[in-house]
Amino acid sequence: MTKKLADLKKDAEGNLKARADKAKWAGVNATVTREFITKTAAEFADAHTQADSITKILSDTRGELIGYRTQLNDAIARGAKQGLTVIDTGEGTFTVTGNTRPDYTSDPGGKTGATDQKAAEALRDEIQGILSKATESDNSAAKVLRLLVDQAKYGFADASYADRDSAAEAVAAAEKLAKIAKNPSDMTLDEIADFNRTMEKYNGDPLFAEQFATRLGPKGTLQFWTEMTHAHAGARDSELETMKSLQENLGLTLATASFSDSDAMRDWKKDLISERNTNFRAADSTNPAGALGSQVISSLMRQGQYDTEFLDDYRSKLFKADKGAGDSNTDALWVEGYEGLDLVFGDGTGRDPLEGLFEGLSHNPEAATNAFESQPDLNHMLGTTRYTDRGESLGRALEAATTGITVGDSTQQALPHSETQVRIMRNVMEAVAQPGGGDLVSKGLGDSFGNMAASYMPEISQKLAGPGAESVFLTNSDDSDGLGEVRDVVRFLSSVSADPDGRAGIILGESIYTSSLLESHLTDPSLFDGSTEQAIADIGKNAGIIEGIVAHSVADDEVRAAVASEKEYNDALKAKGDYAKTWMAIGLANVSVPAQYGGAAMGAVGGGMVGALAGLAVDRVLEGQQLDGAKDEALYTSAQDLYDSRDSVNQQTQWAAADIIDRHSLDLPQGGTDDLIRNAVNDGWDASSEFLSRTKERP
Repeated sequence: MTKKLADLKKDAEGNLKARADKAKWAGVNATVTREFITKTAAEFADAHTQADSITKILSDTRGELIGYRTQLNDAIARGAKQGLTVIDTGEGTFTVTGNTRPDYTSDPGGKTGATDQKAAEALRDEIQGILSKATESDNSAAKVLRLLVDQAKYGFADASYADRDSAAEAVAAAEKLAKIAKNPSDMTLDEIADFNRTMEKYNGDPLFAEQFATRLGPKGTLQFWTEMTHAHAGARDSELETMKSLQENLGLTLATASFSDSDAMRDWKKDLISERNTNFRAADSTNPAGALGSQVISSLMRQGQYDTEFLDDYRSKLFKADKGAGDSNTDALWVEGYEGLDLVFGDGTGRDPLEGLFEGLSHNPEAATNAFESQPDLNHMLGTTRYTDRGESLGRALEAATTGITVGDSTQQALPHSETQVRIMRNVMEAVAQPGGGDLVSKGLGDSFGNMAASYMPEISQKLAGPGAESVFLTNSDDSDGLGEVRDVVRFLSSVSADPDGRAGIILGESIYTSSLLESHLTDPSLFDGSTEQAIADIGKNAGIIEGIVAHSVADDEVRAAVASEKEYNDALKAKGDYAKTWMAIGLANVSVPAQYGGAAMGAVGGGMVGALAGLAVDRVLEGQQLDGAKDEALYTSAQDLYDSRDSVNQQTQWAAADIIDRHSLDLPQGGTDDLIRNAVNDGWDASSEFLSRTKERP
């Protein structure tokens, strides 16, 4: 069965899901059918994993039992040579007899003759030892198999084990740690370090995680971390590093456990959420306030990916409470009265449970999308950033919600943006575009807004170009025209440009998309039913518009407030440039590169979704567009930087075209192509100023 499931898994991934990922979905099919196919393919993979684990555990146990049977037969044979016979008396008992009468019985009430007593006792001990080991082998196999199958109430679990011993050892380790954690005040630093090493070894093991969580219990889990943070408040040096590591490993363990669907774990998750308003205090604490259960829960959510259903349930309760306080009073709800509380060994204090929740959502894009599907919820959370410190964590959660990619994971392949994701992005743009909304960028959200803009460069380009541009600005988005009003898109880009990290994200995202678009159209003219020259002109103009909006917005700010810090922007651009190269591995641009031009070969890395030469565009941006040499007069600096930026876009686009023509040996005149791009970029650059003037007040 395992072999058959391996074939089915391969077919589901390479045929069913691969075709679904490439298909152009619309309407209900874009959500319901594609999601069903994705989950079905994953279920075949889990079925194979579970069958493989069961096969290995059974095979391992069978081998051990055969070995014990051999040892038993050898012992009986040796006893026979000594005139002893072993008789099974049922229910796990046996009798050792001599040739004529019983000499020994395993029944404590039996009698043993003196003549053969020593030989009988030795044989008894040997046989009982063999049977005890065989029983332990059988019992441990039964235990881990039940735990393994119970991981999923419906379908199959993805827990993988190479043999019975590894699974049994994980369960035993969990039982040991859960017992220790029930008395945290007794733990020395050395014991905590040893505890942490074991947890680090097993934090991704499903059986370990479930057994640890359920044996410690929801209250016990929250009390354990409360005691740890109280006992080690103000930790420094090696103690601080140990506690940081413990928090990470405990969070990762609970995240793994949350995916278990056993009866015990379902109860654990439900009961944990019900403790959100419980006051937890360390045993020797003199502070009556203690910590709310939600504060403790969220402090452990900063690491690892938690189960979607669990996050949905917890988030709905927390959102309801937060909204009840209003935008400006959330600190009064979570922070005031808990000033002495520090549940996080790192940045922040953990007093605001929404920060930890947002970090948890940033590691689960599905749950993040669910969280911000409601526009009132989204607007409330954005509004609270003006009165709290949750902006950066909210930004990361919004990144996951709109892009479908776990923040910080460059190995994932980006799927087409769903209608829900595009709608969330539209609502974010609307919020920022509102009068006064631009200040959201300065509340820690600018970096994430820049990354989101980069991911939505295809939809942004189509929106700026207007109806009918979809055959030039390629995308497999489920709602390529769903970003709302042009003015909101322009105002969003303009506002995000005020943040150095956000500005760098837009510029790098546009450069990658432009390079990918050019490679697609130049290598496959059939993508556009007009002329190749027209496609090049449209792409060049779009590059001029987008980067022109950025540059003019920065220039406008400089006229108002003189030159901003050039070092801050240069540092942001360098850091974002290194990060931007990972975007190409997750299918940022959603541009389809024909197989004959490297699309199939790139599938192993980027899913054939971006041009192979896009990485050069990033390097050139880093080399050619860093601000260099602040000028004395703001107006002169503004104009100079504008021209430098315009020339940089021109050069970037021309170089990209030259690379593509050279690599693919295309029959296109380089000089004529450069001139076409120059005129198009300049047209777009001029148009960008008009876009801004029509959508916002300018100096």
